[in-house]
Amino acid sequence: MPIYEFTCDQCQERFEELVSASEAGGVTCPACGCAEVTRVFSSFAFKSDSGVGAAAGSGCSSCSQTSCSTCG
Repeated sequence: MPIYEFTCDQCQERFEELVSASEAGGVTCPACGCAEVTRVFSSFAFKSDSGVGAAAGSGCSSCSQTSCSTCG
């Protein structure tokens, strides 16, 4: 089962929940109990061959730095 991040529409609490595909609609906020939550699409971390971790979508395709002059 994947872990998803959510934000409560009522109290703005940000939380993670382990959710199976069959229970996707049953998530409630742990802080206030509200069932009105929005799934947050977050980046994930990975370990590259060089041992440097980075977030998905960050850095250049040609180097391991977060930003550089060639990629912007």
